[in-house]
Amino acid sequence: MKKKINFLIVGAQKSGTTALDAYLRLHPEICMASEKEVHFFDNEAFFAQEPVDYSIYHKTFAPNARHKLLGECTPIYMYWHDAPKRIWQYNPEMKIIIILRNPIERAFSHWNMERCRNAEHLSFWDAISNEQQRCQETLPFQHRVFSYLDRGFYVKQLQKIWQFFPKQNTLVLRHEDLRKQHSKTLADVFCFLGIEEMSGFDEQVVFSIPYQSEMTQQEKMLLLGIFRDEILNIERLLDWDCSDWMIK
Repeated sequence: MKKKINFLIVGAQKSGTTALDAYLRLHPEICMASEKEVHFFDNEAFFAQEPVDYSIYHKTFAPNARHKLLGECTPIYMYWHDAPKRIWQYNPEMKIIIILRNPIERAFSHWNMERCRNAEHLSFWDAISNEQQRCQETLPFQHRVFSYLDRGFYVKQLQKIWQFFPKQNTLVLRHEDLRKQHSKTLADVFCFLGIEEMSGFDEQVVFSIPYQSEMTQQEKMLLLGIFRDEILNIERLLDWDCSDWMIK
């Protein structure tokens, strides 16, 4: 394949990336990868030696003559330390789409997903209380499963991406806007990608996993204490009003 991949949805996990991936697959000018979450740039084995064999990556795409853009969605790219540099080395003109969700809600949604997958057996309280110790198992790499809190520190992840890509090559969206201002948010995505706007998408919630339980008030207050400064920093960094993230 001669074309390079043009854009990536890089996270955050549990912030609406699956829905956005599904919508973009409906656009006639976009060729998405054969599966969501290709996991190329976070795969250490692919980068263990030089030169990197990008043909492995390209095999996951099958563009036709109508496709103007190629893209894929792997949410861990935002979180994986070496992914931004590897993406830049592959295509320094890459466009990066990021969706951020209240990190408190994101952490609980992440835990709920792992419970449904039978990958997590601890209660939410125990999981977040023991996260630091559990995540030491995979050092020097991040933990792919138990990183409920760590993935919610968005500022350092955004800054890492901006070390390699100019801000105009990134589009940062709010999870709430994808749900509540569906059409406008998709229009912003199409404008960012430089393709024709497409309307008529079904606005139903896509791939939502029902929760087996609800966060307790004690858990909410613990997470609010952990993330309060991070939320304020996000507000300043992105000029957002995140007062609705301050869960009471």
